[in-house]
Amino acid sequence: MGKVTLITGGSRSGKSSYAESMLKGKDDVLYIATAIVTDKEMEYRIKRHRADRNQKWTTYEGYKDLDLAVENWNSKYVLLDCVTVMVTNLMFDEKRDFEKMSHNDIDVLLKHIKFQFKKFIDKCRDKDINLIMVTNEVGWGLVPEYKLSRIFRDIAGFVNQYIASLSDEVYIISCGLPLRLK
Repeated sequence: MGKVTLITGGSRSGKSSYAESMLKGKDDVLYIATAIVTDKEMEYRIKRHRADRNQKWTTYEGYKDLDLAVENWNSKYVLLDCVTVMVTNLMFDEKRDFEKMSHNDIDVLLKHIKFQFKKFIDKCRDKDINLIMVTNEVGWGLVPEYKLSRIFRDIAGFVNQYIASLSDEVYIISCGLPLRLK
């Protein structure tokens, strides 16, 4: 059974670098990039991430049904960067008016997103893949002014808790330094 590791922290804390360092010397890695180009800044960030990682790694760009992405993967290592970007993309796939969503609607959306991660994690475990996932801690700041932002913050927090409960190891990164939580 493959090992699942979750790495969390704030923006620019060193999460991705730490995750990549855990796979140093491994060339047979599937890197799952969940970001999509939405503007020039995101285009620059994606380009920079591509240049920084091991060029021998295989990259898969996508954010849903990731269990299918690893179905035919034969390596022992998968790195997903990043959970919170994946959550954002899955939320916006819904094409909903978030300002009018009920608590029940939000619960249904959360259940759908958690199911996406459950299928993915289960597939990696079944295939004996060591999975590392990078996520952001987004709930340590002020309460967001807009409902969409509060929904995102809450869903991201619940998803992080859920993934952490399924993980064998959990690290938080601050100032580029890891602290093992689990």
